[in-house]
Amino acid sequence: MTSHNLAQCCTVGSLHEGEARGEIKEIDNISTYLVYPGNKSTKNAILILTDVIGHTLINAQLIADQFAANGYFVVMPDLFGGDSVPMNRPEGFNIHDWAKNHQPAQTDPIIDTILKEMRESLGCQNIGGVGYCFGGKYVCRYLSPGKLDVGYTAHPTNVEVTELENVRGPLSIAAAGKDFMLTMEKRHESEKILEKLDLPFQINLFSDVEHGFAVRCDLSKSHNRFAKEQAFLQAVAWFNQYLKSL
Repeated sequence: MTSHNLAQCCTVGSLHEGEARGEIKEIDNISTYLVYPGNKSTKNAILILTDVIGHTLINAQLIADQFAANGYFVVMPDLFGGDSVPMNRPEGFNIHDWAKNHQPAQTDPIIDTILKEMRESLGCQNIGGVGYCFGGKYVCRYLSPGKLDVGYTAHPTNVEVTELENVRGPLSIAAAGKDFMLTMEKRHESEKILEKLDLPFQINLFSDVEHGFAVRCDLSKSHNRFAKEQAFLQAVAWFNQYLKSL
């Protein structure tokens, strides 16, 4: 579904302004950002699977807070064991070497642990998955009964054809018009795969924005801000329709 050219993935971005209102706790030794909705209910929950910059990025935490403000309990774990990639990373940083230590063999157990905690200890009945860049692959991998019930991903990275073919729940995708990972050809391929699954799906294309826009775009540019905000509203509408109705 997506290109495996990681050389430019999550290379640059802009920090966003704001104060996070959630808190970071340990779940079975996994650093995790948690934020509750106003009514403190954990029934309808969202698991955010981040890009390679990770769960301590203020941009990601503000997004988590926004989902909570829309009525969802949000859990956002460290997928990288403290080894996230710095934004605007230094010259000479080799993303391919880094990626060797962050494959499904290392990432799946983290997600398994967090989902078990959500379903058993935290009382989450309906769980939606939100995946940005790196995390988009794992939303697709986990979109099946007993794991993630509903999925949303913005500018996903490295999703395999078989992972998309095995999706078993409603999936919404926010795509960037200028994406070297999810290219036009790959978007069309994804659409053909999803059409065969007989499941609700959605692919929204945002013109004149780049890979990473839903998390790290320059908000001083009005078209970036508009696309980021609309991509977020896309996710909320999707979960309101398909997750809260379970």
